[in-house]
Amino acid sequence: MNDRKVPRRIAQTVINSLKGGVVPRIGLPYITVGRKNEIQALLHDVDIIADGGASFRFIVGRYGSGKSFLLQTIRNYVMDKGFVVADADLSPERRLQGTRGQGLATYRELIGNLSTKTKPEGGALTLVLDRWINGVQTEALQETGLEPGNPELTKIVDKKIYTVTSSVSELVHGFEFGRLISQYYRAYIHGDDETKAKVVRWFRGEYTTKREAREELGINMIISDDDWYDYLKLFASFFRMAGYVGLMIMIDELVNIYKIPNSITRQNNYEKMLTMYNDTLQGKARYLGIIMGATPQAIEDKRRGIYSYEALRSRLAEGKFSRPGARDLLAPVIRLEPLVAEEMLVLCEKLADMHAGLYGYEPHTTTESLAAFIKIEYERIGADVNITPREVIRDFIELLDLLYQNPDMSIMELLNSDAFTYTKSEAVSDDADTNYAEFTL
Repeated sequence: MNDRKVPRRIAQTVINSLKGGVVPRIGLPYITVGRKNEIQALLHDVDIIADGGASFRFIVGRYGSGKSFLLQTIRNYVMDKGFVVADADLSPERRLQGTRGQGLATYRELIGNLSTKTKPEGGALTLVLDRWINGVQTEALQETGLEPGNPELTKIVDKKIYTVTSSVSELVHGFEFGRLISQYYRAYIHGDDETKAKVVRWFRGEYTTKREAREELGINMIISDDDWYDYLKLFASFFRMAGYVGLMIMIDELVNIYKIPNSITRQNNYEKMLTMYNDTLQGKARYLGIIMGATPQAIEDKRRGIYSYEALRSRLAEGKFSRPGARDLLAPVIRLEPLVAEEMLVLCEKLADMHAGLYGYEPHTTTESLAAFIKIEYERIGADVNITPREVIRDFIELLDLLYQNPDMSIMELLNSDAFTYTKSEAVSDDADTNYAEFTL
């Protein structure tokens, strides 16, 4: 059983999220089972990024098979390690490339969701900028021993700020980026909140015309659908110089590119993906990690999926030796294997303890009754192929709720009832056109 006492606030969030079929943002360590090898492979990438490298991975699995849970687990881990994290789900309005600003919409979502350990819920851009300036000032004070307000101290801080901005200026679009960083610093020093807000607005991609940006900030360019990814590379380098380890970008629901009806538009999105992939492998990006989540069909379909773009297929397709049970987890594509019954049993034990702690009763499930529940779930028709953790978990939490509300019932009584007898598969279809809430484990 789970020996760790789960705080009620966290238990409430976890149980409610799982009942709703979504991944909880907090409390994941209390319910993590399996995926050890996949997590280790992704954490190896984290070390490479921290050393100045870059990485690009695809997490591939059916709806409810483990993608979002794995992404969320890595997200929490890298934030704890000092990374800035940005995550976004693609949709018809958010793509990698588009004719109506869909790529820029994805950028805006990523920047809006910037998160750090001290601000994990997103919106951390201003916090990061202010923390950087405070850090530079504190460092200068400690090095010189000068009093705040001393002109010599100001010169030293200016020099340190200039070192960062000039370093960023060497990158593509870095000159304007560096100028804006300097403007933010000046506005911070003089308490000019209006200019600070304008700079942040520009960084968020919210200026729609160059004229507006020129009039308000003196910058004759704006972030566009074509170059938004270049600014993520700039942010990755800047975050490193601002005291963070690097930037981890997580983009889920690639199935929305697969669903694009126009073949040219799909190909343009895959071309953007190829650019991002090549950058990370060829050393054109630093301190940057990219993880994308997709269904098998969105990857492997040679008519509409990523494999329809030959340049990506030739880079991502599995070799001759990889197979279920022996996947190459160092390859760009990590394919999630189904959780086995033993792992689901451990998870159910954790959830039973958490549920009992949340509602204040002694757990009334035994290992035998949990095993009986798992056995019934896994004996459903087609379960060997189609069963997902999301379905098992939602059934189990419903079972716990019923037992809590009807203390005179036993778990075996419920398990043996007609309502819990499956005569046909209720597993989630692998049809990519079905839009399910994404819970994964």
